[in-house]
Amino acid sequence: MNVPVTIALDAMGGDRAPVEPVRGAIAAARSGVRVLLVGDQATLTAELAAQGGAPDGIYVVHAPEIVGSHEDGAKAVRAKPESSLVVACKLVADGTAQGVMSPGNTGATLAAATLYIRRLPGVIRPGIAAVLPSARGPVVLLDAGANHESRTEYLQQFAVMGRLLSRDVLQIPEPRVGLLSIGEEPGKGSELVQETYAALVGTEGFVGNVEGRDIPQGSVDVVVTDGFTGNVALKLYEGAGAVMFNEMKLTLNSSLRGKLGGMLARPAIRRLRAKFDVDEYGGAYLVGVRGLVVIGHGNAGGYAIANAIHLCARAIHAQLVQRIEAGLAPPS
Repeated sequence: MNVPVTIALDAMGGDRAPVEPVRGAIAAARSGVRVLLVGDQATLTAELAAQGGAPDGIYVVHAPEIVGSHEDGAKAVRAKPESSLVVACKLVADGTAQGVMSPGNTGATLAAATLYIRRLPGVIRPGIAAVLPSARGPVVLLDAGANHESRTEYLQQFAVMGRLLSRDVLQIPEPRVGLLSIGEEPGKGSELVQETYAALVGTEGFVGNVEGRDIPQGSVDVVVTDGFTGNVALKLYEGAGAVMFNEMKLTLNSSLRGKLGGMLARPAIRRLRAKFDVDEYGGAYLVGVRGLVVIGHGNAGGYAIANAIHLCARAIHAQLVQRIEAGLAPPS
């Protein structure tokens, strides 16, 4: 990254704030990203001191209020205009920062981004685009939870936004786009899926229906679905991965033979875990708004938060927002 970008971090968001957000910000700043730590100034200053002091590129922006993880998102955003999340979004809206990352309340992040950063022209509904590991490389899944109820026109826009993200940020030259269904045949799936299939025929990159098993296999580069189904798929994917590696660890530690085999296999297991670890991406993009927004996990540690900040910075350098705006513009 030759030109530093500036990311506003909701440092009071998430279950492990402010310790882990500060840890992630320090790691990101040391690799060349400017980070605005947004939250209570005294708390953040003390935490920076406890972690060895602020390196170059870290700045604290005071915000005295906090949006809790269990609060109603939209209500909390309106009731707490001085919360760390809202102030971070305002920094993007006024041009002080180019992107925002929050490991806090997802609903509140959606509300704050929509209210203060606002939607791109022509965007009907923003969507959450999660970048998932697969056997063949990263797969974009959207919508991963922003819209529990969807219409065909939402999914049409998600297909365009997901393809541009895959091409311009993840550097996949010709992304393949699939529609999540219960079978590959065009007539399979709900009424919404069937209508969307017909609407997507002829869309650049669209290859047809895909099934849940195609996500970890990497059969396509972008998987489009409604927010309810997408969120279930995302949580199942993450949960299955965590269980698999935990069971592998328990099995290898259950006997002397297992421990000896584990020692020999440790380098390969570490490579496999790194390949399928969702913390390698750290968060999901909120696409369709006028600035870069990345939503992290509420229990994210410093490593995941640093990666989420880099995920945001990569999209800024790739001019993802501008490319999505151009990609959705009606033909002249």
